[in-house]
Amino acid sequence: MSTSTSSSSPLSVPSPSGADDSAAQALADSSSEASLQRTVARSAQIEAQIETDPGRFRVLTGDRPTGNLHLGHYFGTLANRVVLQRKGVETFLVVADYQVITDRDAVGAIRDRVLSLIADYLSVGLDPERTTIFTHSSVPALNQLMLPFLSLVTDSELRRNPTVKAEFEATGGRPMSGLLLTYPVHQAADILFCKANLVPVGKDQLPHLEQARVVARRFDERYGRVHADRPVFPTPEALLSQATNLLGTDGQKMSKSRGNTIELGMDADTTAKVLRKAVTDSDRHITYDPVRRPEVSNLVLLAALASGREPHEVAQEIGDGGGGALKKVVTEAVNEHFAPIRARRAELAADPAYLLQVLAQGNARASAVAEQTLDEVRQAMQMQYV
Repeated sequence: MSTSTSSSSPLSVPSPSGADDSAAQALADSSSEASLQRTVARSAQIEAQIETDPGRFRVLTGDRPTGNLHLGHYFGTLANRVVLQRKGVETFLVVADYQVITDRDAVGAIRDRVLSLIADYLSVGLDPERTTIFTHSSVPALNQLMLPFLSLVTDSELRRNPTVKAEFEATGGRPMSGLLLTYPVHQAADILFCKANLVPVGKDQLPHLEQARVVARRFDERYGRVHADRPVFPTPEALLSQATNLLGTDGQKMSKSRGNTIELGMDADTTAKVLRKAVTDSDRHITYDPVRRPEVSNLVLLAALASGREPHEVAQEIGDGGGGALKKVVTEAVNEHFAPIRARRAELAADPAYLLQVLAQGNARASAVAEQTLDEVRQAMQMQYV
């Protein structure tokens, strides 16, 4: 992946207003229907290229350690990460512990949540020998990239970012922290420190990826290149998620705070108890109709995902069995699918020393990559003094 060559000298600086306008246009273009269709088409091409040449791609993805992972995470992202790993795509997986404090006064039991996250990762099949698992706070060179990156954006650009706007609105109008305001730049540093050229995202996350693309492009334009044939940073592309959006057991958005999730680490009895309380409707005949019967269809979908079947097939098999039969099918499918994962997770959670060893290994790998990138950044900026 490459960006266009710039004729500007390393010390030339685009005007703030011009930069602001160009980024605004780029972000607007990223969400236009025409741009979205191009992204969809390009993502399909990338999927085909992964099948034949996975080594050309490096992926960055990750999670904030704000709570235990649940089935929505598993079917939404974790299973796909395992697929990419199996196909041979190099992956960097950030446990974004610094991002926990963007909108919180305290982090709570952050260490326990980080280790829980790593146990979740390993239990579903992510291999630390093939996937680099690391934490923000353990890779100083990654965070140091924030300073030059911040010089490439304006505050008005950051305030227009959809996630920043949404997070600010969720605070009820209280003053925004500087870390929350610069969240898109931190995310750009996550992507660019390891020179990831591929980021799995949903369509609603494209503006964040575009911010990283803008930063990469501007760095090349402002500071130039260490190697004449390529910019310091590749232009990352989107691998659009094909994941199905599962609802919580109450038919609302899945969220731990709502108590409507099934966590990966839950035992079979707790899973059955949660599913017995799941919302259905009064029609005994079970169908898969997400628009008119979202709660019932969500349970049908969960059973289908856990059993590797089609939702309509599951619904047809249950027929007039009603909500009780549906919940029984879902419970059996989920508990059977996750039994080996839960057994493995219990072993991992009982061995925190091993989890810390995995993290130390990933942190060392990520730090080495980040230091190399930071060295190139200093060369391009003419800030090497030894």
